[in-house]
Amino acid sequence: MRDYDEVTAFLGKWGPFQRLIFFLLSASIIPNGFNGMSVVFLAGTPEHHCRVPDTANLSSAWRNHSIPVRLQDGREVPQSCRRYRLATIVNFSALGLEPGRDVNLEQLEQEGCLDGWEFSQDIYMSTIVTEWSLVCEEDWKTPLTTSLFFVGVLLGSFVSGQLSDRFGRKTILFATMAVQTGFSFLQIFSINWEMFTVLFVIVGMGQISNYVVAFILGTEILGKDWRMLLLALTVPGVLCAALWWFIPESPRWLISQGRFQEAEVIIRRAAKTNGIIAPSTIFDSSELQDLSSKKQQSHSILDLIRTRNIRMITVMSIILWLTISVGYFGLSLDTPNLHGDVYLNCFLSAVVEVPAYVLAWLLLRHLPRRYSMATALFLGGSVLLFVQLVPPELYYLATVLVMVGKFGVTAAFSMVYVYTAELYPTVVRNMGVGVSSTASRLGSILSPYFVYLGAYDRFLPYILMGSLTILTAILTLFLPETFGTPLPDTIDQMLRVKGIKYRQTPSHTRMLKDGEESPTVLKSTSF
Repeated sequence: MRDYDEVTAFLGKWGPFQRLIFFLLSASIIPNGFNGMSVVFLAGTPEHHCRVPDTANLSSAWRNHSIPVRLQDGREVPQSCRRYRLATIVNFSALGLEPGRDVNLEQLEQEGCLDGWEFSQDIYMSTIVTEWSLVCEEDWKTPLTTSLFFVGVLLGSFVSGQLSDRFGRKTILFATMAVQTGFSFLQIFSINWEMFTVLFVIVGMGQISNYVVAFILGTEILGKDWRMLLLALTVPGVLCAALWWFIPESPRWLISQGRFQEAEVIIRRAAKTNGIIAPSTIFDSSELQDLSSKKQQSHSILDLIRTRNIRMITVMSIILWLTISVGYFGLSLDTPNLHGDVYLNCFLSAVVEVPAYVLAWLLLRHLPRRYSMATALFLGGSVLLFVQLVPPELYYLATVLVMVGKFGVTAAFSMVYVYTAELYPTVVRNMGVGVSSTASRLGSILSPYFVYLGAYDRFLPYILMGSLTILTAILTLFLPETFGTPLPDTIDQMLRVKGIKYRQTPSHTRMLKDGEESPTVLKSTSF
């Protein structure tokens, strides 16, 4: 059968039909951004200290000095997880002793927050942290909540492609949209952290599945209160259900399933939308018969490590995706910990991605992939290492450096999709990108714990993320350059990793661009 692109060439490449589908698919994944980064606010940890019961018989002086203090950024702040032993200070208060004058506070015995915590409401009215006291001995649950969401994303990455191959792109697109929206709505009624987290895993599965299926379909056709916040985030997902009547199934997938008449109906509808008269016969009987009888050679995931060259590319791609993901999600999740207004910082963190995507698009169009990726990663990693050198009083400069780092990492993250797809041959391209994407999910699972390290050293997350990003930039320079070269169809046609010597037997041939086979002799040399 003729190539699908050849069959449908009469439609044009960017007519009204293609633009409409692009807009609708883009609208369908808007809720994904909400769910992906909502945990920044849902799991925000406000300033807190041990609660001292109102029933405790304490003088005003002892009540004001009931919490030990510690130094933070050059100022004294109440300890978050300790208080002076309540029975002791009640006794001192009854005796009329004054704190600091009659009693040395540094020698007083301390205890944990036996009566709970007082949470500041300057930024958040409530979060899951304040709702279920996820602080002190329970603070490990906060990063775990985020990590488990990304575990759901990882699981969704595995199943979404298989489901859309089996049941159709459109059906799974709206099914996963319903999963994401429905279970996000159920989170509003969570009665404990365990219920919230289990539902969050399912939301993560729907979130990535919705995005992946929308991406495939598009490619083939062309408040402060955490419960109210969740409610607001689910509304766009409900509204997107109306798109069912406007987004068609993928004609490519329908053809692969032998549903030729349905595919032809969609193609003719696209032609009508574009103001084009479709041919009287789009698929002739001989082509359909040939398609039905043709057996394609099967490939497995083992092909990604079968030869030395593809094995090296697979390993390097996994490292590249994992470290970029750690940097991107780590910087995104760490935004509330920056100085200044948390909402403004999150807004800036999102806005800085817009020029990053524009830059990535320009670089992909005009410059080599390898150097573009390495430059973006060097920029992102180096500025993160400089954050630790900024004096505390110049915290605005530190915020600027973090945003520049986010800019560089985001640009690299957007380019790595295209670069990876160009590195792998057609026969294993989906599997190659899928394995790399899985590595990215592992990076996102680890990223909350990079942020968590900031509780021990404020600059440690930036040092680690900056160092890993720079090392990855160096690794990128050894990948083959794909800019301006035709996509490889077979494993033998793949470009070689630089710095490695290869041997090739005379039986190997390289497919020329015009379709002719020409014997290729490669010396044992490094590229």
